[in-house]
Amino acid sequence: MDEYKWKTLSTTYVHKGPWATLRADKCEMPDGTIVDEYYVLEYPNWANAVALTEDNKIIMIRQYRHAAGIVSLEIPGGVIEEGEDKEEGMRRELLEETGYAFNSVELISTVYANPSTAGNVTYCYLAKGGKKVQEQSLDEHERIEVMEYTIDEVKQLLAENKIPQALHCTGLFYALMKLGAIS
Repeated sequence: MDEYKWKTLSTTYVHKGPWATLRADKCEMPDGTIVDEYYVLEYPNWANAVALTEDNKIIMIRQYRHAAGIVSLEIPGGVIEEGEDKEEGMRRELLEETGYAFNSVELISTVYANPSTAGNVTYCYLAKGGKKVQEQSLDEHERIEVMEYTIDEVKQLLAENKIPQALHCTGLFYALMKLGAIS
């Protein structure tokens, strides 16, 4: 597949920010065609988790998402900090957003949000044995409501298109397959 790869000739940064960076790459395609400006968004890597409580309920969160202008039903997750182990980052995000700690956390998939414009990875986990151990510890701009649903209720929410975040739907489908709840 290397015969399909482009060669990056130069990179110019258009914007650098804490959550997103935009660069323009000048590239050469395998057939020699030059692409003068290919725009790439640089985001940090993310992790999310289908988090099951001790009584086998799936923890979901509801929060406002300004770019889309929606209140979104999601699974917990967030940015993996620079230098942070991805599983440790996931456990930290679960604790901060929900107040729950988990007996086990297993990586079930690695996906890209949009590999045509961004190179960051989302690590999807299945967390089991969740127990509430503290109150939420939210960032300054986070307002998150924690909710619990049965597996059947989550399957119905997916069937009714009530979970709008694509990466979270992906994680849910992988987890439901792993749990034998769908085939």
